Amino acid sequence: GWFQYVVFCGQMELFAVNQDFEDPPGQMSSRLVFGFSAYKKTQFSGWDYGPYGIPGAERIKDPELRKKKLNSEIANGRLAMMAIIGMFFQDGLTG
Repeated sequence: GWFQYVVFCGQMELFAVNQDFEDPPGQMSSRLVFGFSAYKKTQFSGWDYGPYGIPGAERIKDPELRKKKLNSEIANGRLAMMAIIGMFFQDGLTG
């Protein structure tokens, strides 16, 4: 139960996904942590995440296409938020 949840979240925080300060926002990469030392580039870590969170995938090079895709992602997130609020309202109204 809780132990599995804590171990999984700890593994994701420490090893799987990391945001470097040198990288632009949203560009995630992996890292390897031993004690208080973090190693960015080893044979077990250091890959960057591309589109859809696929490790090692090619990033979108064209800035206009990247901007269009990021804006559509934001629009889809806003639409999903409005949809869930509508579902909450309907459930509260009708019971």
